[in-house]
Amino acid sequence: MLNKITIMGRLCAAPELRHTQNGIAVCNVRIAVERNFADQDGERGTDFFDVVAWRGTAEFLNNYFTKGRTVLLDGRLQTRNWTDRDGKKCVSVEIVAENAYFTDSKPAESADSKPAESAKPAESAPEAPKGRKNKKAA
Repeated sequence: MLNKITIMGRLCAAPELRHTQNGIAVCNVRIAVERNFADQDGERGTDFFDVVAWRGTAEFLNNYFTKGRTVLLDGRLQTRNWTDRDGKKCVSVEIVAENAYFTDSKPAESADSKPAESAKPAESAPEAPKGRKNKKAA
């Protein structure tokens, strides 16, 4: 079976990075994707998608993307069943991003913005080279 998605959109808010109890980075973002066609009134609709990224891709999104930046993501779709506070069964569909790519120019630096880097994809599970300790402590 094949479960593959490639999607480009704008971040609706700053990425939210957290770590699991085992120290694994996980990042949640929401992206807005404008539709390619207009409705009867000439308006182009927008779809919103929840995205979750793990490990190196999570760190990459958190470190180099801010609200409003465009991002190209590839990954897979995932459904999750859950129960709300009222006992109602719900289903969520989200994109599990395996890679993230820059699609816009480097934004101008400001005091509250994150630094940007050259356009390169995030690695799904980066590892420190053998014989060297990873400088970044998680």
